[in-house]
This record gives sequence, structure tokens and C-alpha cells, in this order.
Amino acid sequence: MAKQPPNERSGPGLFDDTEEFVGGRTERRLIVEADGGARGNPGPAAYGAVVRDGETSKVLAAEGLTIGRATNNVAEYRGLIAGLEMARELDPTAPLEVRMDSKLVIEQMAGRWKVKHADMKVLVLEAARLRPAAVTWTWVPRELNKAADALVNRALDGDPVPRQFMVDRPG
Repeated sequence: MAKQPPNERSGPGLFDDTEEFVGGRTERRLIVEADGGARGNPGPAAYGAVVRDGETSKVLAAEGLTIGRATNNVAEYRGLIAGLEMARELDPTAPLEVRMDSKLVIEQMAGRWKVKHADMKVLVLEAARLRPAAVTWTWVPRELNKAADALVNRALDGDPVPRQFMVDRPG
């Protein structure tokens, strides 16, 4: 059966299958890949974040910067925050999947693990403020987080990647 186009004035049509329509367009989904690292713990630290299109996996934005002396966990949260900021700039209402190899960050942000360290609570609150209403927290093995990890290492090796968008942002 053919699918009827959405009616832009009244919202989704009766025959719209499982796709969600927002303002007459299919809802965009984004993927945030983030990582952080410190050489020494604490030590010189950096983060990397990549935002991908959820359908094509095309990189839409990336950043990899140093943050001075910090712990690995602080660097991981800084990567998450950078990824959430870039995703928000691209589409503040898009549902997100956040992929990280930090079990601590994923479990804390999903609300399954408590945040005990005072310094971490500030970062958790900042990340929570930036996240959209629809977010999925996914732990991935390190080998599946190579793009964000590469940005961390580039920054630590003296070749940082300032925030860049590969597509035009709305507004």
C-alpha cells in the first residue's frame, strides 16, 4: 500500500507508518560519539567528540581539544558535553544516541549509577542540561569509538581540531 504524504497543516496523516513527522519532515536522528583521555591520571587531558547523521553515519560535526591537567573521567565528560553542544546546534529537538567507551559516564547519565564525586556532579548537571528529551545511552567497546579517540590523541599530540561543522546549521 502506498504511503500518503503528510499534511503539513494538520500533522501526520492517517497512513503514516512508523516514521515520525515533525513540521512536515521526517524526524532527524543524531549520533554523538565522545571520548576523553589523560596521559597520567590526572595529567595532560583532552576530549574528542563527533556528531553523525543517524541514517547515513555521515560526520556532521567534530571537535578535539585539550583541557589542561585533568583526570580521565573529567575528560570523558568534557567530550560528552562538547558532543551534546554540537548536536544541539545542529538540531536541538533531534533524538540522540550517545555512544561512549566510558562505562562510568554512560551508566551515570542513564541514572543507573550514582555520582559521588563533587567535581563530577557539576559535569553531570551540565550534560543533563544539554541533552534533548529523547536520548539513548550506549556503551561501546573502545574499538568502536575510534573517531572520537583519534581526536583525543590528535589534541594531546599538539594537533587540536577546533569545532567544525560539515553542514550548514539552522538559523
